[in-house]
Amino acid sequence: MSQRFYENLVEPILKEHFPDLSYTACRIGLGSEVLGYDTEISADHDYGPCLQVILAEERFPAAAVQIMGVLDSVLPATFEGWAVHYPTNVRPPRDSEEGMLGSDHGVEVYTIAAWCDRFLGRVFPTELTARDWLSYSEQTLLTVTAGAVFRDDAGELNALRARLAYFPRDIWLYKLAAQWGRIAEERAYVGRAGDVGDELGSRVIATRMVGNIMRLAMLIERRYAPYPKWFGTAFSRLACASDLAPLLEQVLAACTWRERESALVEACRFVAELQSPGASPARLLR
Repeated sequence: MSQRFYENLVEPILKEHFPDLSYTACRIGLGSEVLGYDTEISADHDYGPCLQVILAEERFPAAAVQIMGVLDSVLPATFEGWAVHYPTNVRPPRDSEEGMLGSDHGVEVYTIAAWCDRFLGRVFPTELTARDWLSYSEQTLLTVTAGAVFRDDAGELNALRARLAYFPRDIWLYKLAAQWGRIAEERAYVGRAGDVGDELGSRVIATRMVGNIMRLAMLIERRYAPYPKWFGTAFSRLACASDLAPLLEQVLAACTWRERESALVEACRFVAELQSPGASPARLLR
């Protein structure tokens, strides 16, 4: 919807009123629709036709207010049955400050530096260090690498998305090792809890291990994991999910700790083989 909003309304307005304007148009940032997971329920808050227009630093002071003034006066009340003007708590301020400008409709204007500072906490003048990479949640990285770019005249946004597309190899290997460490730390506790009659405690530990195995699978397939609401959805779209998910469901459905432990062993063996250089061609890590 946001792409159609841009192509059918915003782009023609900008072309008519600012024919020589160089800019980027995209839908990135916060929102289930950025991840591609939005449903009808997603419309309960902060939802409607929305996009970001990104201007060059030198053009923003003069152009942003003019662009927003035109959009305020020309945009219609609705688009495809959705309100174009709708309340939300996540828009940039209405006054043009620090490279960002918002209004009561879904078009937001930024500089790339201001957008990065607001959503990522830095402007990225240099390459990220290992500490930088490890300081970001994967959901934070998805705010810029997920979503869609409709136009990018200067190529600046696409270059940033390419830089942040996934962890460098050394960071990836470190995170794989750390994730295996989380699994190994509790590997015996499912049985130890069950052995003293604590089936509930055994289930709680096994459930946590299932989450860690799912996260490990996402690392193996080099996919950023979103925040918890969409974590299972993202996992279900992995290439390995059709084989791994039934094993994990066996863990969660097991009535006894011995069945639970046996299913966990199979799930761990599966992801170990998935990561192995000797895995089948469909699962081979390149």
